[in-house]
Amino acid sequence: MSPDAVKGSRLRTGDLLRLGANGLRTRPLRAVLSAAGIAIGIAAMIAVLGISASSRAQLDAELNKLGTNLLTVEPGRNAQTGEVVPLPRSTVATISRAAGVDTVSGTGKLEGVNAYRNARVDVAESNALTVLASDAHLPRTLHASFICGGWLNRAPGQYPTAVLGERAASRLGVTNPGERIWIKDRYFTVLGVLEPVPLVPELDTAVFVNNAAAERYLGYDGHPTTVYERSADMLVENVRWLLPRAANPEDPQDVAVSRPSDALKARQAAEASFTGLLVGLGAVALLVGGIGVANTMVIAVMERRAEIGLRRALGAARRHIVQQFLIEALLLSCLGGISGALLGSAVTAGYAATQGWPTAVPLVALVGGVAATALIGSVAGLYPALRAARTPPTAALAAS
Repeated sequence: MSPDAVKGSRLRTGDLLRLGANGLRTRPLRAVLSAAGIAIGIAAMIAVLGISASSRAQLDAELNKLGTNLLTVEPGRNAQTGEVVPLPRSTVATISRAAGVDTVSGTGKLEGVNAYRNARVDVAESNALTVLASDAHLPRTLHASFICGGWLNRAPGQYPTAVLGERAASRLGVTNPGERIWIKDRYFTVLGVLEPVPLVPELDTAVFVNNAAAERYLGYDGHPTTVYERSADMLVENVRWLLPRAANPEDPQDVAVSRPSDALKARQAAEASFTGLLVGLGAVALLVGGIGVANTMVIAVMERRAEIGLRRALGAARRHIVQQFLIEALLLSCLGGISGALLGSAVTAGYAATQGWPTAVPLVALVGGVAATALIGSVAGLYPALRAARTPPTAALAAS
């Protein structure tokens, strides 16, 4: 056959795809094992990104439900002495009059006061519970709900009554309102049990007592240790700037203001960094899969030298040989990529379902994963394809 005829020969796309697929069909086990390396890398990356995205979606939904407009005010430290400066007794009242404040409530930690199931429990068995004096507005300010019962305002303020956080109730073995617990030197009647408070998790191990009862029976001095405030979302930063002076007009520099939702966002950022590490590990697995594809294609070229030589002798141009082996490598990689995308999505959906999260698989991860496999297939198949194309027909036929 003349060089002009070889130069002008054509290979239709359908024939090219059939040639590439035929190379995989004749060696199914090797093709499956090579594709599995790609699939594992893609599945790992998509699962990590999907689980991370699902976790963030759950956190965002939680923040939207709880609100990101909660601010807390706590005693700060004096810059000269380093001592904690207590908040004034009037802190809650003065903050409530500040511009932009919607609702405010305070709690006071009672040092040296512990809660027990009854008077016969050893005083050393405190269960790490905190006893807090509080006012009537705390559930409204924190958007807190109840597992059972209600808040302290169900009884007169001077009566010895209490409300328990969710973990406090579990540790004390209290399941219903009306049961009694022992605080300091007397029994307090439980009025209710709070649901967990995600924005302020330390309250889950707290026992709440009305301010008046805390002063009467437990020696509370009236100085709040933490004040919670909510305002409209667009006013949060302005109110945050005003709170120190509103809380302590004489020494605003000794007041600490924080935003609990910032801690959740910081956790989200930390998870994002961890996700980056895991994606890197997935990329390594993907690289290993790509090496496996290259190895498979090199071996295929060596095994099929007779086929290459025969096709070249019958008029196949070098570009046809290059195209054939490139298509075979692409098909092999895309098989792994699509399988990995499906597997990664399934793992994400399964894990999200067990955690009660919404399933969120980023579209860019799916598209990018398959595109990455196509790129890896091209790179992995390029050398074997060029090697096959450079094989002289006579040498290939002689070697066979």
